Amino acid sequence: MLWLSRGDASFGVFTAIGLTIGFVMQRSRFCFTAAFRDLFMFRSGRNMKGVIVGMAVATGGFGLIMANLLPNPTLGVVAPEAHANPLGLHLVLGGILFGLGMVAAGGCTSGSLYRMAEGYAASWVAFVGILGGLGIASHTWNWWWTNQVRFSPIIWFPREVGYGGAILLTLAGLLGVYLLVLWIESGSPAAPVEPPPAVTEIGFAGRVADLYKTIFRRGWSAMTGGLLLGILNIFSYTAHMPWRIVGEYSRWANGLFSLVGLGPGKLLGVESLVGCALRIGGGALTHGLLLNVGLFGGSLISALLAHEFKLRFSRNKVRYTQSLGGGLLMGYGAGLGMGCTVGAFFSAIPSLALNGWVFGLALAGGAYLGVHLLRYLP
Repeated sequence: MLWLSRGDASFGVFTAIGLTIGFVMQRSRFCFTAAFRDLFMFRSGRNMKGVIVGMAVATGGFGLIMANLLPNPTLGVVAPEAHANPLGLHLVLGGILFGLGMVAAGGCTSGSLYRMAEGYAASWVAFVGILGGLGIASHTWNWWWTNQVRFSPIIWFPREVGYGGAILLTLAGLLGVYLLVLWIESGSPAAPVEPPPAVTEIGFAGRVADLYKTIFRRGWSAMTGGLLLGILNIFSYTAHMPWRIVGEYSRWANGLFSLVGLGPGKLLGVESLVGCALRIGGGALTHGLLLNVGLFGGSLISALLAHEFKLRFSRNKVRYTQSLGGGLLMGYGAGLGMGCTVGAFFSAIPSLALNGWVFGLALAGGAYLGVHLLRYLP
């Protein structure tokens, strides 16, 4: 990290942010897939409430950053790097496919990455599927651009109601979703309340040991994870851009496809899109690469410190087919939707853009479909 900082200070910053994101995700078991799946399958909102808290925290920070970058939002442009993208059928279809795929694979793009670091073989298979899906999406992108994306509007709330109104509107929407989650949970049995631990006198060494266990060994709540990820997302945008994953993945996918002579060629219109739109080429060392590699490294460090790293191979071979298929759906969906649960949802809603809400609803639809289809799998 110090070596990276000597060449470009931002490289060290993004490596540190990526490592911390991976550490937080692993410690809090923060999972976007579980957020949607558990709500439909178990009526549990543990993860979803963490996701909502993270987006609410980021909304205020993003609003201040964007107001500083673009003081007058009525000029007809969007604040630099804000994840505001065109609305259309491509976004809805992309969200549904991604939601279905992440339930089938048992993890989304970020979840698969941190579980790869924990030793889950099926997550590595899902990762291969994601790259394959992004490569296929790149080959069909020009059709989607020509017939759909280039005609689709971008609705960015600050342009309509100013920054203050957009922040209040977004926070009100998140509060409404939070109340909906509580309502869904109200139909399930309450979790048993554990009695508080007995109070015992411990010395300084014991307190230090307990602090170490709290940070590195015991699991954190999803709310804590969401809160910290929201703050880290603000740091990331302050340094350059919101947290994103898939745009970098697409560079890797298209690079691999090109190596075997299957490169997609020129992608129409992507230079006019922000966030996680499909990409080709670029420099070897990018902020996106550092975030993704850092996430993997942070999760690995956390898993090792917590003694939770273990190579895990499923005895059910169907599980790998499921992971590969789910990964392909996620990759293709992320290509169409210009992002995943991170770039097109977790960073798009705090960007005060309508596309984040539409993608989130489509994700929910796909996840609901996936939960019901899972019942028919062996």
